Amino acid sequence: MIGLGPGASVEEVASVLDRPSGRSDPTGAAQGISGHRRIRLCADDYGISPAVNAAIRDLVVRGRLNAVSVMVAAPSFHRSEAHALSVLNSGATRVAIGLHLTLTAPFRPLNNDYRPLREGAFLPLGTTLVRGFLHRLDEAALAAEVAAQLRMFVHTFGRAPDFIDGHQHVHLFPQVREAVLRVAKESAPNTWLRQCGRAVPRRLRFAERKAWLLDILSQDFQQRALDLGIRTNPAFAGAYEFRPDVDFASLFEGFLDALPDGGLIMCHPGFVDAELQRLDPLTTLREREYAFLAGGAFPELLARHDVALA
Repeated sequence: MIGLGPGASVEEVASVLDRPSGRSDPTGAAQGISGHRRIRLCADDYGISPAVNAAIRDLVVRGRLNAVSVMVAAPSFHRSEAHALSVLNSGATRVAIGLHLTLTAPFRPLNNDYRPLREGAFLPLGTTLVRGFLHRLDEAALAAEVAAQLRMFVHTFGRAPDFIDGHQHVHLFPQVREAVLRVAKESAPNTWLRQCGRAVPRRLRFAERKAWLLDILSQDFQQRALDLGIRTNPAFAGAYEFRPDVDFASLFEGFLDALPDGGLIMCHPGFVDAELQRLDPLTTLREREYAFLAGGAFPELLARHDVALA
């Protein structure tokens, strides 16, 4: 059904992705880390809360991140947060800064005419995915909201984003992807877009169901981007099931396997505060990711794999 593989239904796709769980290229290199394979390591969700923002900026200063994706629709995102991130590129570019399109609950649209809504907020993730596959979303409203968030980024940062992706990978969904690609082509032609397909052998693709679904969703997205002449990252890693017992250090080493030069790894480091707890179920695992990326084991791991941040 709908091209998702044997036995897969829209509802099954939604149930997996709905679980609480990635223009110019980045040029900032990690401090003290060198290697022949150069990758992008992108922290998502900048703007979701002051504590998450502070943790991400700290990692940029340490040279442990070289890309950050910004939620301009988050209630805690203000011009001061944009300035605090932008100033880290003063003198030399440390980090690529992108737009993290936010189109699912509990967040609210910037465009007052956006529809459909539920209690004034975007629809939940699973509902959005199902409606997209059934072509029951309003593409004009989607395009207007994407354009509004792009304008907000330009307004607060004073320039176009280096790249565009989506919170909860919503930019890959049917109907949403058409709107995102159209707006990007028309309004940010030099911006690259994140695709979330992995570069792993086919026999290994089914081990992680969430990552496998992202592979499927990315196939059409990549082809459409290619047809429009829009650049995408060559491969992606970083998706995993957000379980309390997860060993992020071990997972990260697996993310490096088969990731080609120029590939992108998504991460979600942060500190926990009340605003984060109000908006997102991913809380303490962010602190675990931060601790690994800030610690000494991270650069040692990159060195063993002959990898550096691009």
